[in-house]
Amino acid sequence: MKKTGMAKSDAKKLMGKMAAPGASAFGGGDAATIDRREQRKRDQAAGLVPFAVKLNGDLVQQLQTLAKERQLDLNQLVAELLAKGLAA
Repeated sequence: MKKTGMAKSDAKKLMGKMAAPGASAFGGGDAATIDRREQRKRDQAAGLVPFAVKLNGDLVQQLQTLAKERQLDLNQLVAELLAKGLAA
């Protein structure tokens, strides 16, 4: 690879890091933010398992509205609703 190609590749990597979520921590970081690996460890310790589903957009909007009304995290609301539905 030529020198210009390597410089272009490095610039793309840098731009990707700046546009990524958590870019505010770019270049130094904040002690209060938790990286993904640490969050994954905490979730595993709490017995949480990632579970992805595809839902209708209207249903998701209803869930988000209900979560805001109850001042709950969306994950907590969905877990509560699933537990109630399965118990019935």
